[in-house]
Amino acid sequence: MSSYYLIIPASGVGTRMHSEKNNLDEQTKTPKQYLKLDNGLTILDQTLTTLLNIDKIKGCIIAIAKEDRLFAKSAFNSHPKLLTTVIGGKERMHSVFNALKALTTFAKDDDWVLVHDSARPCVKVLEIINLMEQLKHHVTGGLLATKVVDTIKQADNNIVNTTIDRSNLWQAQTPQMYRFGVLLKALNTTIKNGTNITDEASAIEYLGLESILVKSSKSNIKITNPEDLALANFYLTQYQKK
Repeated sequence: MSSYYLIIPASGVGTRMHSEKNNLDEQTKTPKQYLKLDNGLTILDQTLTTLLNIDKIKGCIIAIAKEDRLFAKSAFNSHPKLLTTVIGGKERMHSVFNALKALTTFAKDDDWVLVHDSARPCVKVLEIINLMEQLKHHVTGGLLATKVVDTIKQADNNIVNTTIDRSNLWQAQTPQMYRFGVLLKALNTTIKNGTNITDEASAIEYLGLESILVKSSKSNIKITNPEDLALANFYLTQYQKK
């Protein structure tokens, strides 16, 4: 039976989050994954609370910045499912690759790896379980995503060039879940070839392999800008009321 492992790339500084004035004066130099939510948890700790409470997830590796001194203060620094931390790389793909290399000690080629953004604290457990269920027999894997509903314009210097057909467009989310051996090969290949990718699905595409899209909800937002923090707090409050 295949095991499930979690990788969280959490070595970013959140440039866009701090690129404008906001009401986080005391936290303006804090990496966004360590900003506090209304429930008192950091964004990263809320994300880990959700995912590590899933019984199927056997272990976790977190990629943090070399200068990170904040994760040591997290309760998850001593969590029984934390296998190790690794130093993040220049880009997300390098951080995930570093974590995958550390995972070789624990995972088999046909085990599953879920890669989840540290700044997506509103992901729903049921949607992750559905992702696992939908993909459990697939040879490669797939990801959570939502259908694009807005009209999409392609522009040059804010001047519209064309309207893009949205009927087959999806907005990628995380977790993105792939077989360990396949994902390790895909990221190793893209990095060796100097190909820049922004998510794991792109690396899988680069190898010409299939990814399955599993429908998710719009509430699985990635906190990127200051207004996203308020929206995340709203969603988390709504979850608690249910």
